Amino acid sequence: MKPSIRTKLELLGDRLDEIDRLLAAPDTAGDMAQFTRLSRERAEVEPVVMQFSAFRQAENDIVEAESMLAEPDMRAFAEEEIAAARARLPDLEVELQKLLLPKDPNDDKNVLLEIRAGTGGDESALFAGDLFRMYARYAERQRWPVEVISASESDLGGYREIICRIAGAGAYSRLKFESGGHRVQRVPETETQGRIHTSACTVAVMPEADAVEDVNLNPADLRIDTFRASGAGGQHINKTDSAVRITHLPTGIVAECQDGRSQHANKASAMKVLAARIKDVQVRAQQSAIASTRKSLIGSGDRSERIRTYNFPQGRVTDHRINLTLYKIGAIMDGDMDELLGALAAEHQADLLAELAEQN
Repeated sequence: MKPSIRTKLELLGDRLDEIDRLLAAPDTAGDMAQFTRLSRERAEVEPVVMQFSAFRQAENDIVEAESMLAEPDMRAFAEEEIAAARARLPDLEVELQKLLLPKDPNDDKNVLLEIRAGTGGDESALFAGDLFRMYARYAERQRWPVEVISASESDLGGYREIICRIAGAGAYSRLKFESGGHRVQRVPETETQGRIHTSACTVAVMPEADAVEDVNLNPADLRIDTFRASGAGGQHINKTDSAVRITHLPTGIVAECQDGRSQHANKASAMKVLAARIKDVQVRAQQSAIASTRKSLIGSGDRSERIRTYNFPQGRVTDHRINLTLYKIGAIMDGDMDELLGALAAEHQADLLAELAEQN
């Protein structure tokens, strides 16, 4: 183990002792915000300290066994103990490195998922609908509720654009690599010649802001317009100005919602989307700064970047970032995404481990 990593682990052990002292202090019990913050930090630090303790125990086992090698009647036992402890050390060290990897502060957050039809006209809108069902069914398998915030349906079915909220612990950590361009190759139902068409959609996965205040929205920077909702919706539609469009003037970012039954509900939903979009711009700016030094194996997540191709005639899904092809398109479109998402997460983790190994 590198001395720098060992030093960091020893400091974490000291920090855990300090956290325990602070949590036991009377002042902390009366400060719920500090108590919550310390408890959360302890939950993150303790597994690392416990793993380091197991690593040092294996090292101590080797030292103790080596001291018995000079005794003839203990030599065979000592050699077995040394071999067993040395075999444990590499796995323990890898697990420690994984625990030391930087945590994405957004990983546990809910997700705002946007899907927009791109090139391909009606076929692209139909594919946007297929993608939404894929993510919705994946969320259902995880028991994550899905709430449609805004939807613009196309004439032949599908969506020109759909925005939904997926709520669940770890939702962002599992779906964050889905941002980018998704391409489909298949024979449209309206195609009489049997020719394969190619169309595309863009997907944006954004962590939900904990609160609108997280992105420091100044009311003076917002223009709020109301208008009459359009589309199917019964007698309520077009009788009141219930739809809301909010424009963030400094950035030009716009969010609107018309699916709610009241102007108040639509305004609240539009504010959520606006906050998430502004937060997403901030996060992508940070990622871009990091990527300029060392590009992530998973890709930049740029909306224009083609990340995946769904080829229906061949029954395959190919993720171009990690050169992974799976011949199970039916299962994936039905929400069976664990293998695909797991491979992306594993590749990202391998990249982070490689970066950690390069550090002094």
